[in-house]
Amino acid sequence: MMKLPRLSMLLALLAACALSAPAWAAMPAQPTLKVTTLDGKPYDLAAQRGHWVIVNFWATWCGPCIKEIPGIAHFVATHPNVRAIGIAYEDTEPSDIRAFLAKHPVTYPIAQVTMDKPLKDFDEPLGLPTTWLIGPDGKVAKHFTGPITATDLAAAIGH
Repeated sequence: MMKLPRLSMLLALLAACALSAPAWAAMPAQPTLKVTTLDGKPYDLAAQRGHWVIVNFWATWCGPCIKEIPGIAHFVATHPNVRAIGIAYEDTEPSDIRAFLAKHPVTYPIAQVTMDKPLKDFDEPLGLPTTWLIGPDGKVAKHFTGPITATDLAAAIGH
């Protein structure tokens, strides 16, 4: 059993850590996303209104990420009202990501976000893969941490 002075010190330390931690703003219900894809094209999430959008954070070194990419691509291909964008969340040279994509083709746009310049309106992933499902109204419908499947997506969309 912990002695009372030690417990008090521990609680004081935890409170000090909580107060000194950076204050992150909550992710907005209707996030914006404007990026340039690896093929040089602009991407604006707002232009996708009326469609479901899968915003998938992944990395070339992430095994579960690589495994889920074909499933996301297939889901998008078989659901006309669904779009996707992949966010390569890593500090790798864009040419290395392009080389990876040449070996692992993806049918939806891919952009890179480095850890020192995270997206303004999306929470930083605590692990990869991390996926946000954006509804046709532009609002976050579901947040997934870890690999997703077509079943997960269909259940979230209501198909």
